[in-house]
Amino acid sequence: MSDARTLALIDELLAMPAETTWVEFKHNNKDPQQIGRLISALANSARIADQHFAYILWGVEDGTHKVLGTTFEPSAETVSREPFEFWLTNRLNPGIAISFQSVDHSGTTLQLLCIPAATTMPVEFDRTAYIRIGSATPRLSDNPERLKLLWTKLQPYVWETGAAEQYVTADEVLARIDYASYFDLTRQPLPENKAAILERLADDNLIHSDVGGCWNITNLGAILFAKKLSDFNTSLARKAVRFVAYDGKGRAATVTHRQDGQRGYASGFEGLIDFIDALLPKNEHIGKAFREEHPLFPAIAIRELIANALIHQDMMVTGAGPLVELFHDRMEITNPGQPLIEPNRFLDSPPRSRNEALASLMRRMRLCEEQGTGIDKVIEAVELHQLPPPDIRMEGDAVRVVLFAPRKFADMTPEERIRACYQHASLFYINGKRMRNETLRERLGIEVQNSSQASTVIKGALEAELIKSADPEHPRSGYVPFWA
Repeated sequence: MSDARTLALIDELLAMPAETTWVEFKHNNKDPQQIGRLISALANSARIADQHFAYILWGVEDGTHKVLGTTFEPSAETVSREPFEFWLTNRLNPGIAISFQSVDHSGTTLQLLCIPAATTMPVEFDRTAYIRIGSATPRLSDNPERLKLLWTKLQPYVWETGAAEQYVTADEVLARIDYASYFDLTRQPLPENKAAILERLADDNLIHSDVGGCWNITNLGAILFAKKLSDFNTSLARKAVRFVAYDGKGRAATVTHRQDGQRGYASGFEGLIDFIDALLPKNEHIGKAFREEHPLFPAIAIRELIANALIHQDMMVTGAGPLVELFHDRMEITNPGQPLIEPNRFLDSPPRSRNEALASLMRRMRLCEEQGTGIDKVIEAVELHQLPPPDIRMEGDAVRVVLFAPRKFADMTPEERIRACYQHASLFYINGKRMRNETLRERLGIEVQNSSQASTVIKGALEAELIKSADPEHPRSGYVPFWA
């Protein structure tokens, strides 16, 4: 935190009413147990109050907010022979990055402690969570209504609301954020003045007001509209989309193209899709009169799968971002984080996203399909082009989707044929229809005289318990997915 921002912050804290639950003023009190309980209480109270941080300010008279100065020096204090700050942090659960700062305020020494608000669970000190009520610091468990309210606030807490950059001027916001793309993609006219631009960006939580007339750029604003992600912290920069193309079927092959994205997801999305499309080989299709070129993979499938990787990744996984890899025979799209839904239920389950604000804004900008229809359209496009079924699977702590280049039925593995059958039955079911032998034949490109091949695939899918008879008493009633 810069000295200028710290001084501006202190001035705003001093101007706050005495009953604020996420700010505490002290003179020289340095009781470690009391400070530990207070940190827990303020962190939990800050989340209830929708604040990102809570604060303790030493050197100020509580009640009057008169600046007195303090002799408390955290860096010089020890508890049980341990440095004071180390002792404190070891007793907080979950661990939060508290930070002390000594400040010269008009010739008077003050000490400021910044406390991140609770995020995933209540903050405890020595295995007990506390809350701030007036000037008291009772146990959170003794206040069930506040405990319930805190959990309500914790559940929707998301990475998007965090600050990617703090205390930047209006001019710095406009220099770092591609605001022209924002207005273009959201189909809004560009305002004529700076204040109106900032107001619109704040309305969509891309920026938040900070102290001293400055602004914070949120993670949402940076990840969607950064002119250069590398201008922000390393963790955010590593969330850039990476693209790698190989001259072969494996990662040991020569890399022919590599691109590490620099722009935000929204402002750089169309450029990424165009870049990939230009590299894709084309299949030649002979129509009734002319030869036509079609891309190796359906454009809608690529677009939706990349958008899904951006939206559904776990932003809390550090050092990893979405990865798109192009091989001679397939494209692999990987995003970090365990899925919230079983991969074989992506097609039918109601969509769930860790990053709801990001997903909502990208849909509003028409960068991906309406909620819940993306995977449907991927499967529809794959079936229309009679491609092998996409493979959606977990790879360690990531989700990987593989799109395969055209391959005849005879060249598909038994597992691929069964997967195609399951996806076909699922797609038919959610569209109010039932899969039959003849529909599967058409999907897999099997000739009528070879209908027994489709029957063999259906038998395999039944044995794998991926599909079932729509009506066991009527064998010709068709088939539905196992979850129907």
